[in-house]
Formats: sequence, structure tokens, C-alpha cells
Amino acid sequence: MNYLSSLYAADVPHRAVVVYRYLKDRANKDGTCYPAIGTIAKDLKLSRRTVQRAIADLEKTSHLQKEQRWRENGGKSSLLFTVK
Repeated sequence: MNYLSSLYAADVPHRAVVVYRYLKDRANKDGTCYPAIGTIAKDLKLSRRTVQRAIADLEKTSHLQKEQRWRENGGKSSLLFTVK
């Protein structure tokens, strides 16, 4: 569990640790994944807003990078998460 040491040192809320572990578990070898906020919330039994707050906590501490992806027609697609 060495990858959690920096999270504990950053003193992030427990919601962020849970979401980080979820994303880390689903990330590919490059550390990227793209689950929907609603999927994360449903799987972890958290509200969508709590998941959004956790993602913001992780972005502030540079443990996670979030990137909006776009469709060819210009519409929004899924978020791409890079777990660090």
C-alpha cells in the first residue's frame, strides 16, 4: 500500500482516499481510466456531489488529473482520469 502513503501525508479527506483507490483499481498500466461520476457514486454508495468533491481534493493535491474528452461533433464525452 505504498501508493497511499502520499495521500495520508497530504491529509486528504477519507472520501478522496476511497475514490482514489477506486480509480487506481480501474486504471490501465498508464494510470488512466474513464468511469462516469454516476458509476463511481453508485459503486461506492456515495452521492455524485461527494465524488465530485473527492475528485477536486485529489486534483488539488496533484494525485489525480481530470481531462474532459470531446466527441467528433463537439459534444462532451467522458472524463479521462490519470491517477498519479
